[in-house]
Amino acid sequence: MENWINREEKVLLGTYQRMPLVISHGKGSFLFDQGGKAYLDMFSGLAVNALGHCHPALVEEGKKQLETYMHISNFFYCKKRIFLGEKIIERTFPGKVFFTNSGTESVEAAIKYLFNIGKGKGKTGIVTFTGSFHGRTLGALGLTKIDSVAKDFPTVNYPVYEISRENLDSLETLFNEEKPLAMILELISGSGGVEVTSKGDMAKIADLCRQYDVLLCIDEIQTGIGRTGKLFAYEHYDLEPDLVVFAKAIGGGNPLGGMIVNKNIDGYFEPGDHGTTFGPSPLSAALGGKVLEMIDQDFLQTVKMKGNMLRKGLENLKKAYPKSLGEVRGTGLMVGVDLHLDQKKIKELKKHFLEEQVLINITRGNVLRLLPPLIISEEELQGFLDAFGRCLEKTRHPK
Repeated sequence: MENWINREEKVLLGTYQRMPLVISHGKGSFLFDQGGKAYLDMFSGLAVNALGHCHPALVEEGKKQLETYMHISNFFYCKKRIFLGEKIIERTFPGKVFFTNSGTESVEAAIKYLFNIGKGKGKTGIVTFTGSFHGRTLGALGLTKIDSVAKDFPTVNYPVYEISRENLDSLETLFNEEKPLAMILELISGSGGVEVTSKGDMAKIADLCRQYDVLLCIDEIQTGIGRTGKLFAYEHYDLEPDLVVFAKAIGGGNPLGGMIVNKNIDGYFEPGDHGTTFGPSPLSAALGGKVLEMIDQDFLQTVKMKGNMLRKGLENLKKAYPKSLGEVRGTGLMVGVDLHLDQKKIKELKKHFLEEQVLINITRGNVLRLLPPLIISEEELQGFLDAFGRCLEKTRHPK
């Protein structure tokens, strides 16, 4: 293992803090290291591997497409792209799709699309939440309001207005004074600590958007494709967005993202306004179609059931370790737990999880963010909860 780590340090820029694991292969809910040791994957590639690793149906679909063609230019029609677009519209709302390769590219496409709409309306500017994460490229970075991510990098010269989730009373004043074109938000924040927007708050936001002619854009990059027990999280809120951006899980492990524009704002891209070489690749489109086929209503019901089981188990752990664990929140299999531990103890906790052969992710410094594969079994979830209890005990009483 050390050899591979040293080799990477010589040739790759150090932009990631990796776990000390060199992965050999994956299967289902597990990743395996070079020695064959299995690790339960509780963040599934940051919500990408919704159907786990090497799902047989996805492997078979991928093989079929690889034997057909891997890439053709967007100058030609591709049946897999068209099929995927049809399936997305069938399961969302009347409109059209623009495909990308990633979440941040989807946000970039949305910024350009909104800009074109604004030119006709004589409006400009986008409202976003404090603590939001919408991407790392320069346009999307302007909408990302996490200091450790945005830092002092340059941003596009386009008005962005920031508002706190806890200060929604000032939203109407902002709308009235600044007259922004659009608002973009994560219904459940990802990197922001799994903060869930309440139905009451969302209803207020939607009403104000309609009243002040502000386009409502929902970032479903992490929450979409079944993660919350619905295909998209906005379905929990009885609303129809003007625009949705998505990515991560849709590609079944391959790079794929997109933007859905409602029919009421169709027609603001013309040939040449935007594009992408791989938007999407035929392979990604084929896998995306298979993912949507498999994540049907029965599948989504199992996500809800397992999400309830996970949160109940975490609440029981919170009762057993009230000084270590705080609020448990989330929807479906997107769950966050506040850790009432200092950074030294959090580091210990992560070490103990690795010893237990469980892969976990900490965001916002002290929030355990759980994004397991949606195909994870109840037995595997119980195995995680049991391991969590042992890790907490070790962290409280280290030997």
